[in-house]
Amino acid sequence: MGLEEEIDDLREEIANTPYNKSTESHIGRLKAKLSEKKEKLENQSSSGGGHGYAVEKTGDVTVALVGFPSVGKSTLINALTNADSEVGEYEFTTLNVNPGMLHYNGANIQILDVPGLIEGAASGRGGGKEVLSVVRTADLVVFMVSVFEIERYERLREELYENKIRLDTTPPSITISKRHKGGLHVTTTDDVSLDENTIKEVLREYGYVNADVTIRGDLTIDELIDGIMDNRVYLPSMVTVNKADLIEKDYLPTVKENLREFDIDPDEAVFISAETEKGLEGLKETMWERLGLIRIYMDKPGRGIDYEEPLVLQEGENTVDDALHNLGGTLDERFRFARVTGPSAKHDEQQVGRDHELADEDVLRIVSRK
Repeated sequence: MGLEEEIDDLREEIANTPYNKSTESHIGRLKAKLSEKKEKLENQSSSGGGHGYAVEKTGDVTVALVGFPSVGKSTLINALTNADSEVGEYEFTTLNVNPGMLHYNGANIQILDVPGLIEGAASGRGGGKEVLSVVRTADLVVFMVSVFEIERYERLREELYENKIRLDTTPPSITISKRHKGGLHVTTTDDVSLDENTIKEVLREYGYVNADVTIRGDLTIDELIDGIMDNRVYLPSMVTVNKADLIEKDYLPTVKENLREFDIDPDEAVFISAETEKGLEGLKETMWERLGLIRIYMDKPGRGIDYEEPLVLQEGENTVDDALHNLGGTLDERFRFARVTGPSAKHDEQQVGRDHELADEDVLRIVSRK
């Protein structure tokens, strides 16, 4: 029996096994085996070579524009950036990854118009693996769906999930330290609902026999496997609904209901018309928010405050130390202290150290040794 048949059999057995406490351990083993075989099949497929998409990351952050063919991605990226992506009313217009640069709030946001996904992309159909490998390198995934085909959003998310892309969540907190003997010792916080035997069975499937394992926070079997494999990518996402100019007023409630059906909040989805360039300012603003970007205006000795080209940082990587790393040069090693004026400061020209957290539109002056 080939790997694909084994994978199908495991999927069928998982689907046909009712989930409860008595079957949890068995399902855990099956899902671990399934994950391993999928990994093995993927490695076999990739070892044969083939065409890939190599895109150099430039700018401050990168956004991947993801959708099925003919949804209007090329039209949108041409409207947003300086890209020149071929546009046509037929499928597979875009055969290469086309990067464009959006200049917004002083930031350079690289947007990748990736070839339209088709169902089965994660397993290699239509060059899907190569396309998805580009998505994995992005800082934000923007799903683009037609107002008349909202149901396709679910398939897009599934394709990304199959390619180990986890959206709008954080990595599970799992620490594994191998030992020479003593078996598996599992320590969990009180909110972990998975049975200890289930956790151990999954670990054994991945070859762990002697190890100290610490798990913090409740998680599912799939999330446990994600944490053990440690090759998943965790990205934020958002949804933009194209062709909004074609919605009749009495059809709008149906559109919103369709969005809710697929767990998309109609108030969070961004309605646009790429063709008529309606709604693009709202799209830019939402991308900025989902990327978690902040602007830091540098007070440069002898030149004053540069409001035209701010230093752009992401939330979570917004300390003075992060700013030093982004600025480069010898400032890091020559750093004495910094002065900050703005939302994060208690007063103007506050003297701070490396661990000070900066906020959007702070003014930062680095004081360094000669």
